[in-house]
Amino acid sequence: MDPQAPARDERQAQMPGTTAPVHPAIAFRGVEKWYGTRDEPVHALSQTELAVADGEFAVLLGPSGCGKTTMLRMIGGLIEPTSGEIEIEGKSLWRNGQRQAQALSELGMVFQDANLFPWLSIERNIALPLELRGVPAAERRARAAELTRLVGIDGFGRRWPRELSGGMRQRAAIARALSYEPRILLMDEPFGALDAMTREAMNLELQRIWIETRKTVVLVTHSIVEAVFLADRVVLLSPRPGRIDLVETVPFPRPRVPDLQSTPEFQAIVRRLRHRLNEIS
Repeated sequence: MDPQAPARDERQAQMPGTTAPVHPAIAFRGVEKWYGTRDEPVHALSQTELAVADGEFAVLLGPSGCGKTTMLRMIGGLIEPTSGEIEIEGKSLWRNGQRQAQALSELGMVFQDANLFPWLSIERNIALPLELRGVPAAERRARAAELTRLVGIDGFGRRWPRELSGGMRQRAAIARALSYEPRILLMDEPFGALDAMTREAMNLELQRIWIETRKTVVLVTHSIVEAVFLADRVVLLSPRPGRIDLVETVPFPRPRVPDLQSTPEFQAIVRRLRHRLNEIS
């Protein structure tokens, strides 16, 4: 989407089926997910159709248990869909029950917990995916140094994870996910455990990183304000079985500053999403 696109009428929220990009980085085609349980099957996601454009910042929003994380983990190849097809950069993610390495190579993932190895330095944590891919040590060190600068922890590469704050550990986790230059970054509530001030700072940092790298980003959050501040489009999911209820385009130019959140235009989108969430919850 054009970040300079003019604001649209606040009634023009997009409905499912009207937002598919021409050349999607991620495509869900009729995706369903059922979980088998001891008592009865759980229908987690229902007939989902979604396309995310190359370089787009999309946010998944919805009530607890609606399938946001299930959807993100299916994009990441961690969960196989029960039916339907998921494509990454035009390549099938699953074939005959097997994840396809070519599609997986396009994906990086960041979780709520940074999950850094405590016995490795920050530099080695960041470079670990490259080490596992057999990249030479000098190249790994150079890439780790480049990424510590990108995420704002330059000078901390030789520290241990325990010596960094929660926000700095998450910066390192983002750097690790970017180390092998995936085209798509998947983020599952990466700032959910941080205090409010650190979370706001990390939102600004993530926006800056996205502007510099132009990765395709899919982020899961429970925060409506965070969703509207970061997203090109907010994808609102219904309660279980999750389905796309609404897709809201966010028209504000970038870079966005915190003061944007107090404007009538920003608050109108937040109110509309909150109202719809209250209706469907």
